[in-house]
Amino acid sequence: MPLLWLAALFVALPLAELYVILKVGDWLGALPTVALLAADSLLGAALLRSQGRSVWRRFRAAVAAGRMPHREVQEGVMVIFGGAFLVTPGFITDVAGLLLLLPPTRELLRRAGLRLLRRRFRIETVTVREPLP
Repeated sequence: MPLLWLAALFVALPLAELYVILKVGDWLGALPTVALLAADSLLGAALLRSQGRSVWRRFRAAVAAGRMPHREVQEGVMVIFGGAFLVTPGFITDVAGLLLLLPPTRELLRRAGLRLLRRRFRIETVTVREPLP
């Protein structure tokens, strides 16, 4: 079943993107639409750079403090996907990319994703009291 969803996504998303681009093109005109798509790709690259640096700094600080950087890794993955979505031409992926790159919405999506994973999987933590040989 997941493979069917993935196949549907790879067919439906490009068609939806094309539809939205054509509708925006009808509304704004061809050149402004292309300029808007190019501008949001540049914006996405800049936002990816700034948010990527921020997450990387927090990751390094967590490691330096001796704690596992779980949250920082999760956010790093979300920033990478958000940047990829913003660089990909299309307005639907741009909205998804912005949601993943902006810290308040990224945090909401991270928490929602964790709740979903906790419902689907049992998560256990193992503590080692003595060093292994």
